[in-house]
Amino acid sequence: MKKKIKTIGVLTSGGDAPGMNACVRAVVRGALKEGLEVYGIEHGYQGMIQGKMRKMNWKSVSGIMHQGGTILKTARSERFRTKEGREIAYNQLRHYEIDALVIIGGDGSFKGALEFSSEFDIPVIGCPGTIDNDIFGTDFTIGYDTAINTAMWAIDKIKDTANAHDRLFFVEVMGRDAGFIALRSGIATGAESVLVPESSTDINRLIAKLERLYQVKQRSCIVVVAEGDEMGGAFEIAKKVGQRFDKYDIRITILGHIQRGGSPTCMDRVLASRLGLEAIRGLLDGQREVMVGKICHDIVFTPLEKAVKHHHELNPVLLDIIDILS
Repeated sequence: MKKKIKTIGVLTSGGDAPGMNACVRAVVRGALKEGLEVYGIEHGYQGMIQGKMRKMNWKSVSGIMHQGGTILKTARSERFRTKEGREIAYNQLRHYEIDALVIIGGDGSFKGALEFSSEFDIPVIGCPGTIDNDIFGTDFTIGYDTAINTAMWAIDKIKDTANAHDRLFFVEVMGRDAGFIALRSGIATGAESVLVPESSTDINRLIAKLERLYQVKQRSCIVVVAEGDEMGGAFEIAKKVGQRFDKYDIRITILGHIQRGGSPTCMDRVLASRLGLEAIRGLLDGQREVMVGKICHDIVFTPLEKAVKHHHELNPVLLDIIDILS
C-alpha cells in the first residue's frame, strides 16, 4: 500500500521559461485545494540540497501569472549529479516531511528527477518548461509560444531596417539542439531561409538561393539561424556566405536571452495552469516518475524514462513551407 501524500515540494530547474510562474501558481493552489501542504524549493536541485524551502500559501502565488522568469529561482547543480548530493537532498525533504515532488523544467531536469525518484522511492511528476519545445510527450512546452512570439517581434523589426538599407541579415535564435524556435519564427516573418540542427546546412544551396533572389531584384533578405546549426552560429555562416557572395550588405543579430524573458503569452499561461493542476491530480491518482503533457488537446502522462530518451521531432513539412513561400 502506497503512503498517502500529505506534503509536496515544487521547484523550477534548468533554463527559465515564460509561464513557469503560472505553473507554480497552479501547483500550489491545486495542492491547497486538495488539502495538501506545499513547499516551494528555491534554486532548483541546488536549493533542495541546501534546504532552501519555504511554505507556500494561497497568497504566496498571487499576482505572478504575468511575470516572466520564476519566483522560485532556478540553478544548475553539479552536486545533485552525485549520489552524495542526492542523499543530502532527500534528507532535506524528510526534514520538511515532503512526500512528493513536482519538477518544472526540461530534459536535464527530468533526468535528475528520474534518478532521484528511483533511488529514494519518492513520487515525482514533471511539467515540461523549456522554450526549446524539444520534450517528447507534449505538443508544446511551457515557454515555447512566448519565445517564438518574442523572436517574431524582433525579426519583424530587423526586417524593417533590412528593407530600408538593402541588407542581408543573419538572425540567430536560441535552439542548441532543436530548431523549433527558428522554424516557427522564420515562417511567421517570411524569412528567405531557416537553418536548423535537424537538417544539414548546404552553403552552396543557400548562396544559389540568394543569387536567384538578387537576380529578381530582391535587395533585402532574412536568414534565421538556430544557434546549434552544424555549420556554426550566425557569425560563422555569414562569414562563409560573404566570402563567396558579396552583392548584399551583410549584418548579423544575435537575439540571445531576450527570448527567455518577458510576460508569457495567453497560450503559455493557460498551458502552464492546466499542466500544473494536472500534475497534482496525477500525484493523488498514484502517478509517479511521469511527465504531464498535452497532445491533441488531451492530457497525457508519459514515463520520464521515455520523455528523456526521445525528442519531440521537427515537422519536415514546415521546412518545405520556407522553401515554397520564400
